Amino acid sequence: MSERVFIVTGAARGIGFACARRLLKDGHRVILSDMDGGACEHALADISVEADRAISVECDVSDKLQVHNLIANSLAAFGRIDGLINNAGIALKGGALDLSIADFDRVLAVNLRGAFLVAKAVATHMVNEIENRDDRSHLTDRPYVIINMSSINDTVAIPDYMAYTVSKGGLLQMTKAMAIELAPYGIRVNAIGPGSVKTDMLAGVSGDKLDEIHARTPMGRVALPDEIAGVASFLTSEDSSYITGQCIYVDGGRLALNYTMPPKEILT
Repeated sequence: MSERVFIVTGAARGIGFACARRLLKDGHRVILSDMDGGACEHALADISVEADRAISVECDVSDKLQVHNLIANSLAAFGRIDGLINNAGIALKGGALDLSIADFDRVLAVNLRGAFLVAKAVATHMVNEIENRDDRSHLTDRPYVIINMSSINDTVAIPDYMAYTVSKGGLLQMTKAMAIELAPYGIRVNAIGPGSVKTDMLAGVSGDKLDEIHARTPMGRVALPDEIAGVASFLTSEDSSYITGQCIYVDGGRLALNYTMPPKEILT
């Protein structure tokens, strides 16, 4: 498959950074985007890639104008956009009784509205490119892909992170709706649903709390960001050419488990 151009949001660290690095390793060009522009620049420097293969663009995905600028900067740099990994997201603690309306709105503004704004902008560009072709009989010659970073919490729930859970449930339905709408254009839309991943978001979890996570995970450990990036790589490749409207859960078996695992020492 020929070299393609991908936008990765939330790319300054964690899963987004791992996805950007993997796409570059796969031979593609990448726009690393994050609301923390300085961290995004440092992330790009850490990858050590040729200057003409990747750029960083500061962008708060909840801001329509900044999303417009992200698309404009991407096209100015590479002249095309073939794929998107919609990874930007935040989590603010609070349940139905104590979560402020402002915090609820902020989480949904980034995780759901922001994902919609970027996906809409990228999809619009893709459809315009396709409709301007003289010959549309070979849409798979230049495959277009949108991947939304969901979570196992689009299916199960954490009561004291209600806004995050709600946002991921909405993102899963957005994935399905967009996949159906865009399938006639040959644009595939899928999601990835990680379980617990070794990122900054999980950095403060240790001791008994980490043991609880392991007890709910048949594989007995958290994922590494590169393991999520590997699934993203697969979903961008021609090996997944007949997959759309799906969420692949990368959770160490957590959603399959209806109880808890025995203590780790019993298993060894």
